[in-house]
Amino acid sequence: MVDNKGQTSAEFILLVGGIIVIVLLTLMFYRNYITGLSGEIKGEEVSNFNGKLDSLSEYFT
Repeated sequence: MVDNKGQTSAEFILLVGGIIVIVLLTLMFYRNYITGLSGEIKGEEVSNFNGKLDSLSEYFT
């Protein structure tokens, strides 16, 4: 009986450890994706904002 409890505990620890590794890898890839995406969004937002400012400046000149 004692061996079965030990084996169950070891399997549970390995399962939880595997899940943690998968979650950490997923978060790492997701962070890299979001970081790259935010750079593109910021550049596009700045371009749009500059375009709107240019179109507004026509009304004041």
